[in-house]
Amino acid sequence: MNTTAHPVPLSRWQKTAPVITLLLLAPIISEVLSGSTRISTIFALIPEIAVWGCGTLIIRYLARRWHKDWISIFLMGLALSIVEECVVQQTSIAPLVGLDPAQVYSRALGVNWMYLLWQLIYESVWVVVVPIQLTELIFPDRRNMPWIGKRGLVIALIFFGFGSFNAWYFWTQLFVPQFSPESAYTPPFATIAIALIVTIAVISIALTRQAYQGPGHSTVELTPRPWSVGGFTFAVGLMWFLLFPVAYGAMPTLPVAIPMGIALFIAILAYLRIRSWAGSSGWQDAHRLASVFGMILATGLGGFIVLQTNVVFTMSHASLVDQLGQIVFNVIAIFLLVKFSRKSQFCWHQ
Repeated sequence: MNTTAHPVPLSRWQKTAPVITLLLLAPIISEVLSGSTRISTIFALIPEIAVWGCGTLIIRYLARRWHKDWISIFLMGLALSIVEECVVQQTSIAPLVGLDPAQVYSRALGVNWMYLLWQLIYESVWVVVVPIQLTELIFPDRRNMPWIGKRGLVIALIFFGFGSFNAWYFWTQLFVPQFSPESAYTPPFATIAIALIVTIAVISIALTRQAYQGPGHSTVELTPRPWSVGGFTFAVGLMWFLLFPVAYGAMPTLPVAIPMGIALFIAILAYLRIRSWAGSSGWQDAHRLASVFGMILATGLGGFIVLQTNVVFTMSHASLVDQLGQIVFNVIAIFLLVKFSRKSQFCWHQ
């Protein structure tokens, strides 16, 4: 008699729930909780789902199909950010909106270097890594599955392409020429070509590199308590947000080398620390959730602080309703994270 156990077929909801969750979390965490997308402009969430949501879904599909680790996911997140910043909305290569085009901070050779560096890390981490990490924690039994097949990949690519074109057209062809004509800019073809070449190179590296095997630690004691991990990610995340007004020209006389050096130090420190912890045998789901929790807390608080600086053109006109809305969204997010942590019985003090 054949006693081989057959897997229970997944319902339609079980198949689509992780996909829908990731499509929503990518733009909500990065755009809504940070205050970039406000109640008054909540309609922007639709194209953001197409660009950020589908882009992140495609990255996760590639990572799971090719059996890649989180470093490869991060690298593909960098590639997505390069496309967004230099090809789609071109915010890192065009004069920053709201500033004197001749006095854009850290601009050289047609690139806003400090702004680009800030966005590369922010978008690869908060748009890609954090939403994927959280979604896989919500659906732990399916974390190693790609969630979509080839048909789903094609659909995601179509929506990503459509959303990217919509974002490019609305921002570069409509909004900027109409509301900030002094910042209207047509980038050289060579700049776009270089960005695309770099994007392809980064994706190639991400898909061909060998997975990181860890430092070889075997003792649980080498891994800090989850709450310590959360405190660390919150601290580095908040420091990263505080660099944004500088990247946008809040301190125009500050030598560019100083914030660039600080930014690189923060990014490298966070990368090495998390990589070391995650490579030890004591790294568990509680640590993963704590790291996500810290990043999301930093998103809300850091985004609110940036909004209050009144430096960035797109944020300076946030009404009281918009500001209160951001607070409410973050309170709801924290409540849901705490509830999920308790429901999943994660032990943060172990």
